[in-house]
Amino acid sequence: MSHNRKLPDSAGIGLKPVHYEEALLCSEPDLWFEIHPENYMVAGGPRLSWLEVFSQKFPMSFHGVGLSLGGPDRPDPEHLKRLKRLTDRFDPVQVSEHLAWSRLEDIYFADLLPPPVSAEALDRVVAHINETQEVLGRTLLIENPSLYLPLDGIEDLPEMYVEAAKQTGAGLLFDLNNIMVCEANVELPAQAWLDAVPGELVGEIHVAGASPRQIGDETILIDSHDAPVGEPVWDMLAKVIERIGPKPVLIERDDNIPGFGELLAERNRAEQVLRQQTQELSDVG
Repeated sequence: MSHNRKLPDSAGIGLKPVHYEEALLCSEPDLWFEIHPENYMVAGGPRLSWLEVFSQKFPMSFHGVGLSLGGPDRPDPEHLKRLKRLTDRFDPVQVSEHLAWSRLEDIYFADLLPPPVSAEALDRVVAHINETQEVLGRTLLIENPSLYLPLDGIEDLPEMYVEAAKQTGAGLLFDLNNIMVCEANVELPAQAWLDAVPGELVGEIHVAGASPRQIGDETILIDSHDAPVGEPVWDMLAKVIERIGPKPVLIERDDNIPGFGELLAERNRAEQVLRQQTQELSDVG
């Protein structure tokens, strides 16, 4: 199974309804948009009409949040059907999901919880990715999770993440904010992810803002997507791009949504990081 198209090695923005009109008129070169497909799994209406227009002008990436690939249960067949219907209609360049779980039988959690780290859990994740790819008829990108509490075998989570991709032929969506959150909250250094993740498997990179929350005597860093990209994440992006080369980079913002111009400014900062590395590679060549 393969899907040979790929996003440009440029920076994209998550598409929000409040920005539809401004975004559609934007003429920045190589701009692309990420879509959360769960927001468009409807029979009709204005959202689908807008998406039709955007799909004709911009490359799009579908980034799912509801398949619960890391959970004990198979992906919900009805959810998969709706996702396939949407991907068949709009033909996004890439489709991604999380190495996480959010469903236990008929109970759904409004969060993306990390999977257990074990051989059995890896086998389940591989089976769920394979089933999803078979239904969709395309390969996925899989995103690394955020962690807030230690897990047994946590030091092996980066290797499990990579192994799931290798066994299924999937690619990796490497979220740099998530690895910074893991480093802040549990004893899993960002370098462990950088050492484990092969650049050739990375199909997309995410950068985002995080927010500290006080819980008792502890301060926890939350992958909140409600703030500008933090400077440590920008530094990490430059380091990763220098190591693995230019990749599609998404600016994630899902809460406390600013004006489109502010998001575009962050997008253009990511573009500068990518262009600098492209220029350095050209100079070496």
